[in-house]
Amino acid sequence: MSADHTPHPSSSDSLGALGHHQGAAVPEGLRRRTETFVESILPEVDVTDRRHVEDLVRSAIRLALDGSDEGQMRLVSRAVREMRHAWVVFNAWRGVRKIAIYGSARTPESHPDYEAAREFSRLMATREWMSITGAGDGIMKAGHEGPSRERAFGLRIRLPFETTANAVIEGDPKLISFRYFFTRKLMFMAHADAVAVCPGGFGTQDELFECLTLIQTGKSGIVPVVLLEGQGGHYWSDWLDWVKQHLCDNGWISAEDLSLLHIAPTPEQAVEHVVQFYRRYHSARYVGPRYAIRLQEALSDDQLASVNADYADLVDEGVMKQSGPLPGETDHLELTRLSFVHTKRDWGRVRQLIDALNSIVGGSV
Repeated sequence: MSADHTPHPSSSDSLGALGHHQGAAVPEGLRRRTETFVESILPEVDVTDRRHVEDLVRSAIRLALDGSDEGQMRLVSRAVREMRHAWVVFNAWRGVRKIAIYGSARTPESHPDYEAAREFSRLMATREWMSITGAGDGIMKAGHEGPSRERAFGLRIRLPFETTANAVIEGDPKLISFRYFFTRKLMFMAHADAVAVCPGGFGTQDELFECLTLIQTGKSGIVPVVLLEGQGGHYWSDWLDWVKQHLCDNGWISAEDLSLLHIAPTPEQAVEHVVQFYRRYHSARYVGPRYAIRLQEALSDDQLASVNADYADLVDEGVMKQSGPLPGETDHLELTRLSFVHTKRDWGRVRQLIDALNSIVGGSV
């Protein structure tokens, strides 16, 4: 029992306390003053971007007014600094496809999983992809050896028992250090156009399930997720059996959710799975209520009709339409759009739609 024997407050007292701790009154004119301050420092920056900077400044001020303690303020400050530095590094490589590689730091270099990861990352580099992995040994080092450091990012987490980077990425400007797992995970997923996972322990499973959860819930864009191991291994087949028996059969995930992952028997097949995902599909985003899939090759009228018939369950209103850029879009304007009012669920089915689009041969209009 706590040494504090203060009686538990009633619900009305609790609400009063909550209101009391929501922070001191915001100084009059805070919005106007922050706008003036930010504009004086960033006069040439786009107005929309300045608004985000103003919001960051106001949020920092409100943290202090709310009575946040030193630990809370330090966490927010360091997290923002970590993210800013990571974006500076990654922004130099915009437009280059990248794959996040996860796996155990304990995998020996002589292990078949290590060899598979090294060969896979090497082959991805021959397709002009870069790899993003941790900075430790095991699978992370294999993910750096394959492409060599020129085509690799190292995202190091500072741990008491892991304070240095592997010999491949040590000293490279693309080696980024993180204090917090959550900022590191964000950078993995924010920049990954694909994910490859090799066998590992708690950390590997955490990264895999978080990746699948983000895609399944629509909080992250759909990317190919390949599960890879050395020849003769059965780690992923056993894992998938467990997922089907305990998650799928119990109704805790949908059968379509299994479409979000792929077990690759060889590094070569893993590469082909990733590359095939981007054969016709380029990227996607919401534009208002419409989900716009950017296509590198347009569909014929007959193919569009077939897609509408097969995937009508994804459409909340109307039908799928093919067009140029939607109003408000500013990038990849040269690509055709397949857009529809999406139900905002069933992302496993959306992945099946993307696979169907990629499997269509021909179709230019």
